[in-house]
Amino acid sequence: MTDSAAFLLVFVIGLGVTLVLVPLMDWLGRRFGITSKHGGRRLNEGDKRRVSKLGGVALFFGFTTAAIAAQFIPIDRFDAYEIIRFIGLMLGGAVIFLVGLLDDIFEFSSFPQFLGQFIAAAIAIIFQIFIEYVSNPFTGQQTESFPYLVTVSISLFWLVLMMNTMNWLDGLDGLAGGVTLIAGAMLFINSAFRIDPAQTSVSLLPLALMGATLGFLVHNTYPARVFMGGTAHFLGYTLGALSIIGGAKMGTILLVLGLPLVDVVWQIFNRLLRGRSPFTGDRGHLHFRLQDLGFTQRQIVLGYYAFCTLFGVLTLIISSELYKFVALAVLLAIVAVVLFILQRRMAVRPPAGDSPAP
Repeated sequence: MTDSAAFLLVFVIGLGVTLVLVPLMDWLGRRFGITSKHGGRRLNEGDKRRVSKLGGVALFFGFTTAAIAAQFIPIDRFDAYEIIRFIGLMLGGAVIFLVGLLDDIFEFSSFPQFLGQFIAAAIAIIFQIFIEYVSNPFTGQQTESFPYLVTVSISLFWLVLMMNTMNWLDGLDGLAGGVTLIAGAMLFINSAFRIDPAQTSVSLLPLALMGATLGFLVHNTYPARVFMGGTAHFLGYTLGALSIIGGAKMGTILLVLGLPLVDVVWQIFNRLLRGRSPFTGDRGHLHFRLQDLGFTQRQIVLGYYAFCTLFGVLTLIISSELYKFVALAVLLAIVAVVLFILQRRMAVRPPAGDSPAP
């Protein structure tokens, strides 16, 4: 099978399975009352319409089906640990998906959610999905392999950070799904076309995620007919793991997701300075602040898409690690300035109390 045929097959499977399952998940969510509730920080139209939160189930099965199918495609595979990492990706993803699904049904407190995140991250590490070294932006060379304890600590932090970033980003119609689609596209292009030799087999995984995410977005763009609910954790886990599998591509993810990542860090410190739990929800996040200032959902979401795409493309056209580091520094500065200005212009609303999904 040619690479192009493999790409098309995996993408179509992820897209098709998700498109077929979303209407069913919409019906099941409304049938059993697993819907979004209006109030607190949740003030969007979809919350008033009590939209089903089970749309992410279709996304999960779309990705899983396409990713498993990709393992049976007859293409060259160069990594001896690829199948081990794939099993870890699937097992850890299943764990955090189930935690998110149960949270949608029973509305967990923060502890069960974080426990599930750490278990999922630990599974990934056990199955060889971990960060052993990074590229030094000033020399362009890889660092020496980290001590095992450092490797485990950094990997746990990275995966848990990614899970919470995507979960906290899921506040407007099509926002988390669209950003995931963009990040998946950058990972796919990097693996399939930019790296020499190409990591074709590895590139099929972000492509599967792209297909599933696009199938979900058909029903999730404004005005959303279905929400992903707790599956946002799964998207963060998958992106975090895929940025490690097949060689570190954390720089790509850091630039694509720089905006929501800085927003997460900002909100954590902001809440701590105010004497509040960093995991208590409010409308302090950038996308909520922009909405409260009068921007429409479409304007905000398209702005996020443009910002993430711009810095994602930089990872494709810039080969120098130093220039990528400079681009990341510029991104961080821009986002920090915007958040500081918004912080001065408007007061944060009282916490909604629905931790840990601010």
